[in-house]
Amino acid sequence: MQTFTHFLDAANAAVWGIPMLILLVGTGIFLSIRLGFLQFRRFGHVLRETVGKLFAGEGGGDGALTPVQAMTTALAGTVGTGNIAGVAGAISLGGPGAIFWMWVAALFGMCTKFSEIVLAVHFRERNRLGDWIGGPMYYIKNGLGERWRFLGALFAFFAAIAAIGTGNLTQINTIATSVGAIFKAYHPAMTAGQLQIVYCAVGVVGAVLTVMVLFGGMQRIGVVTEKLVPVMALVYIGATLAVVIGHASALGSVFALIFESAFSPRAVGGGLAGVAVVQVVKAGFGRGIFSNEAGLGTAPIAHAAANVSHPVRQGLFGVFEVFADTIVICTLTALTILISGCAPAFYGRTAGTDLTISAFATTFGGKAAAIIIAVCITMFAFSTLLSWSLYGARATEFLFGTKSIKVYQAFYILFVIVGANVQLAVVWQIADTMNALMAIPNLIAVLALSPTVVQLAGDYFAKRRHERPRISREINASDRSAS
Repeated sequence: MQTFTHFLDAANAAVWGIPMLILLVGTGIFLSIRLGFLQFRRFGHVLRETVGKLFAGEGGGDGALTPVQAMTTALAGTVGTGNIAGVAGAISLGGPGAIFWMWVAALFGMCTKFSEIVLAVHFRERNRLGDWIGGPMYYIKNGLGERWRFLGALFAFFAAIAAIGTGNLTQINTIATSVGAIFKAYHPAMTAGQLQIVYCAVGVVGAVLTVMVLFGGMQRIGVVTEKLVPVMALVYIGATLAVVIGHASALGSVFALIFESAFSPRAVGGGLAGVAVVQVVKAGFGRGIFSNEAGLGTAPIAHAAANVSHPVRQGLFGVFEVFADTIVICTLTALTILISGCAPAFYGRTAGTDLTISAFATTFGGKAAAIIIAVCITMFAFSTLLSWSLYGARATEFLFGTKSIKVYQAFYILFVIVGANVQLAVVWQIADTMNALMAIPNLIAVLALSPTVVQLAGDYFAKRRHERPRISREINASDRSAS
């Protein structure tokens, strides 16, 4: 077992090394240039077409989700434990400067996710059930051609495995341990056996809830995430703002520390005395990409199901996703940790929710902090579990046909129970490796099909320019007739 663990460590270090991070961020830079830095020039339009349409009440249609449901399903898979534990890990290993590089990765990742979603909607197809299906495997097959189908099959194979690991086992285990932490906070004398009973109960409840949602089909996943994602985001954002406002006098110095230590990590001192800039960059890029998933190819699977008039219109939701996930939620987590003064004690060693709970405890107290984090993680992780069930099912369908979906879902639910009761160090390693292997065929396709993205973006914005004068004339004509 130890040999296998060492092998996984080596494999994970190789696939998530500097070359992979350069490929991911480099793709974002390349696409940003090709698209004329759309994420900056068109950001106002992005907000109007995403946040501005949240309450528009657009229908999903047969076999489709509304554009907002597609976004919340993708956000449910994106906003997860990485926003809480991942940010803490980036700060503990790379210092405050890692947050700066997380922002850089997100700013360029906006164009990567935009491009993935545009391609997913453009090259999607209907399955035997009448549902819209798409994602990297389909834009590889339909965009690059049948001779590249093997590349799509590789993505689907890695995605189906990653869904069990990243989207299922690790999520339910995180929920179980968080709930166990609440019991432990109020009953310190609890034995390991008693905690195991708690974990089993969490697994069973999680499996029942998953069954109730999963077998309602894609539309039910969309309906649940549409309600759950805004609630979980508001609860967590409210809690982080309470900590930040409580330490508001230190806010300026925290931002100064982020920018200074991004290029001079040794200035922070303590456990970061021997840290080089390259480690800070790697921590920020790596954790940022893990959080917003730009380039991994998962979110486009959900967006492909959207009932939308133009692929670019749905692609705008991808820009907003990365913004909401990293620029807003991850930043608030980082500010909470840094402004609380808890971070230095964790520098130089791996940290996760323990650091985040310590930060929350400075405002809410230890027990309340444990409850807040447990509630937020439960919502984040359960929504991720639902979204990744869709990703895994679509990947399996591509490989084995529509009839394989129910078989995959049955295994997925079984693993919900298993995941609450096992140690997951090895599972995390396998899941992380699958995530990286999934990104490779996806990024190859996105780069090869980038001319299609540029063409579709040009078509969309050209139509918008022609529509504005027409709408303005209609309004003026209506005003004249009314007078």
